[in-house]
Amino acid sequence: MFLDPLLDYFRGKAVTIPPMDGALKPNTLLEEATVIASVNAPDSVATDGTSVFYCSGKSVYLMGEDRPVAEYDDTITALAVSPQGTLAVGLNSGRIHIGGTEIEGLNCPTALAFDGASLLACNGSDAFTPGDWVKDLMHGNASGSLWRIDLSTKQMTCLAKGLSYPFGVAVDGTASRIVFSESWAHRLASVPLNGGKVEPVLTRLPAYPCRIAPATGGYLLALFAPLNRLVEFVLQEDDYREDMMREIESRFWIAPTLSASSSFLEPLQNGGVKSMGVHKPWSPTRSYGLVVKLDAEFRPVSSFHSRANGKLHGVTSAIEASGRYIVAAKGGNAILSLDPAVGGL
Repeated sequence: MFLDPLLDYFRGKAVTIPPMDGALKPNTLLEEATVIASVNAPDSVATDGTSVFYCSGKSVYLMGEDRPVAEYDDTITALAVSPQGTLAVGLNSGRIHIGGTEIEGLNCPTALAFDGASLLACNGSDAFTPGDWVKDLMHGNASGSLWRIDLSTKQMTCLAKGLSYPFGVAVDGTASRIVFSESWAHRLASVPLNGGKVEPVLTRLPAYPCRIAPATGGYLLALFAPLNRLVEFVLQEDDYREDMMREIESRFWIAPTLSASSSFLEPLQNGGVKSMGVHKPWSPTRSYGLVVKLDAEFRPVSSFHSRANGKLHGVTSAIEASGRYIVAAKGGNAILSLDPAVGGL
């Protein structure tokens, strides 16, 4: 009803979140996956078509090797590899390294993708760095932007702005548009290759989407934390949220997180989460593990989960390599290998 916004001021606004159903029906396939590397907070995985690279902390590694292939002076927050093997790395300070060249101009590089003679870059926020993503969400920001960087001239062109924390980017299979995730809007959206009007692609996701990568027959989408009714309620209550941010340590905020805590100070405990010392897999949770396979039209067709009682949460990146899905569970400190054929429905 057109009067709903006015009536909500007096009666309160209903808090609803989309269900995990259909192609997103919960399973335990991430928990059952093969752990191919135990890594401290792996943030992104990438491939040049032959080799698989991943980043952890300030270093980039080649899968299967112990020594880093590249090291930087700040935490790596985005990673891409060209078919020719050129590394593109975003840092928490906002800088981007492409091969041996450093580019400044962004504040919050969250995702990178090569597109021919250019590099696509997501700038999550103009207010906070990637390490402070929770603060950006709690402040209700929508100051992100999408950029194209010319690899020959290093000139930067803004393709879209005013975005709700863009955290993943890919060119669609028809090479006609750029598709990106907006984490705080719980959706995928698109713009023309040279920028323009932002159009929705996939909306009402039940979790916060991040990086997206091409895969056979479609794409892989990583979602790093679930939507939660209590968190959504807090996001509507400005006074409470401001008091919470001012008075409570950030790791105990009522907010999404990449991994479950064992502290008695964290929210969402007691009978609603645990019964007889057992963590309920269907309980409300601030962390979760989720990878979704999308078809060529960006529709979900299957999914891989680590539920509330699992350990492989905080999935921030997933790619296809050598016929397998390679997944970075940042909150679970692991890189996983999945068989695409077992994706749950």
